Amino acid sequence: MGRILVIDDEESIRSLLQTILQRRHHDVLLAASGAEGLEQFRQHAPDVTILDLKMPGMNGLQVLQHTRAVAPMAPVIVLTGAGTEATEQEARAYGITAFLTKQFSLHELGAALRLVLGNSA
Repeated sequence: MGRILVIDDEESIRSLLQTILQRRHHDVLLAASGAEGLEQFRQHAPDVTILDLKMPGMNGLQVLQHTRAVAPMAPVIVLTGAGTEATEQEARAYGITAFLTKQFSLHELGAALRLVLGNSA
């Protein structure tokens, strides 16, 4: 089991991911903004961060830049409803683990988590 930080401004997405991940016995931390997520990241050093790109204030790419300054190899799964090829390339340049759209399947999410956490995902 792992500690997973979910950073997304949409309450419904946070709630859905929390339910799914807790059923798989993960410790789930939630953040409703980029700034809040960055603070949680610094305080709790999650095993995986699931990060939305489009958020008011500090967007996901800005959060990603800051997390890389703290922990350059920390696993990050980008989950976005506004992903373009250019945005995906920019996120991948920061070494993300996976890039999923918000129309993701549980299989895709599970596969991305297994990449980081192994069979316990």
